Amino acid sequence: MYKITFKFENGDDVSISAALGESLLEVAKKANVAIDAPCNGNAACGKCKIKLVSGELDSKKTRHITDEEYAQGWRLSCISKIVSDVEVLVPDIASAYRSRMKVADLSSTEELQIFEHTKADIAEAGIAFKNDLEVVSVTMEAPSLDDTMPDNERLTWAVEAACGVSKVKLTFAVLKKLSEVLRASSFDVQCVIRRAEDKAEVLDILPSGQEAKVCGLAVDVGTTTVSALIINMLDGTILAKASAGNGQIRYGADVINRIIEQQKDGGRKRLQDAIIKETINPMIHTMCASAGLDSRQIYRMCVAGNTTMNHLLMGVYADPVRMEPYIPTFFETDSVHARDLGIEIYEHARVIVSPNIGSYVGGDITAGTLASAIWNKDEMSLFIDLGTNGELVFGNSEFMMSCACSAGPAFEGGDISCGMRATDGAIEACTIDKETMEPTFTIVGDEGQKPVGLCGSGIIDVICELFRCGIISPKGKFIREGERVRHDKYGMGSYVLAFKENAASVKDIEITEVDIDNFIRAKGAIFSAIRVMLRSLDFDISMIDHVYVAGGIGSGINMKNAVSIGMFPDIELEKFTYIGNSSLSGAYAILLSTEAEAKVAEVAHNMTYLELSSELSYMDEFVACCFIPHTDAALFPSLEMK
Repeated sequence: MYKITFKFENGDDVSISAALGESLLEVAKKANVAIDAPCNGNAACGKCKIKLVSGELDSKKTRHITDEEYAQGWRLSCISKIVSDVEVLVPDIASAYRSRMKVADLSSTEELQIFEHTKADIAEAGIAFKNDLEVVSVTMEAPSLDDTMPDNERLTWAVEAACGVSKVKLTFAVLKKLSEVLRASSFDVQCVIRRAEDKAEVLDILPSGQEAKVCGLAVDVGTTTVSALIINMLDGTILAKASAGNGQIRYGADVINRIIEQQKDGGRKRLQDAIIKETINPMIHTMCASAGLDSRQIYRMCVAGNTTMNHLLMGVYADPVRMEPYIPTFFETDSVHARDLGIEIYEHARVIVSPNIGSYVGGDITAGTLASAIWNKDEMSLFIDLGTNGELVFGNSEFMMSCACSAGPAFEGGDISCGMRATDGAIEACTIDKETMEPTFTIVGDEGQKPVGLCGSGIIDVICELFRCGIISPKGKFIREGERVRHDKYGMGSYVLAFKENAASVKDIEITEVDIDNFIRAKGAIFSAIRVMLRSLDFDISMIDHVYVAGGIGSGINMKNAVSIGMFPDIELEKFTYIGNSSLSGAYAILLSTEAEAKVAEVAHNMTYLELSSELSYMDEFVACCFIPHTDAALFPSLEMK
């Protein structure tokens, strides 16, 4: 056995023993060391770079590492085999998906605007933003030798009288603290209750003088990114918001690789720990610290995630989801509580899971559809969620159809050599001078922030600008030369957005032909899915009245650029609306409103699911879309085809 030591730019060393010939990436997984590996160790993405500090590794050279970098000790952990004791440096960029947790500044109205729009749109349908959690004050007579009623009955009777209900239930958490709280407060207390018709459940008990904070947690569990809100359940105020990379990404960027990982010994627990212990729980504690809350004051939680993410979160066997006939264990469940999953909030907190409707259309889409409110509109609307999978919903108040396509993680920075989430340092918008080929870009973060990489909205802009300036061909190949255009020894072209001396990176930030090809495939998957779904309904693009675009891929998408590269249909730009992270907006509504929770279930039940893999024309459509903007110029009449 050999000693493997992982060193970090900011953090303590981690050491573990490993056998001869083991993959360094697999050793890192065993040691719970976070290394970004979207391709799950296939040497395809080049993101699992580490630097050899001492010792030796059996590691081949790859196109992802230059000769200069190799000489400096840089290796891909996935193809590095253990042959001796080693020390390796894990740079921040390799573990960025985990380390760059971002807590939002709620003083900015931009952070809150989308949620207010969601509430307004849903309320327009007559749905009340009221839930069944409330605080009641009760005062009881202290026990005596003449009144020996036990504490639980004393409280039960008092709550029955105060609430006008016939039955009251106390949770075990209340029972454990009951006698102490009653006597410390002279039997004058506040109760956090959940009311249901003629019944009430006491969730917590507090002294009368203590402020009762009744909070809820909404979480969007994305394949690449996890976002969350803590809200005041009594008035809907957002108290904290944060986002972080999904810790599961080191087991693969897509759901298929993660399901395969789940099949291995201990796989279910590793994946569940990665999302709960490494991602959600740290986010909860960070948000609570920023809002001055105790995490035990969170009495309810709503999760919106795709079908696979829901299974992995709960530690449920997920292999049937990927195998024909693609049957998940559940579409809906109402039996989960925080203590069942190890989520560090109030132990009896109910966990609402936004319902799934298919193997690849999950609760994130039903929540997003709820937020878009297309179910309450007469106009024909198209809802598009850009994530690791591209999901679409088309319809109106009379019908809705949904489908999913495998867009890959490109929209969230995966499969792109310089790609990253839309967090500090991400280039989120870009223009390029046609004559000089010099870029000008906007970066997420504080003024003076140096670029780290490209997020989804930035990738759309860069590829559109490269095409507009004649730097790349419709096939995504570089056809101009200049200081920023390079070709490696294999003839592969790339464009340098920022040289390393001007970037917060260990190397130049550049987008390659492989990156562009990956993105063309991703945008092709979206457009071909739109075409096939419309055709299955005997509709065409001209019949789309409005398009709602969702996804946390940047501060916003340049719709004109998205149309220009053939990702979205060529219709009037006024018909497009970017609605941000609609999955989180929908989870917020479901959490806050009992009626919204019922509505999202109704929406899920009424939605038809189209399995694209069974549509014979889909692959032909997809191939036709793998071109900028498309092989059929007639589909984009407003563009100047070159």
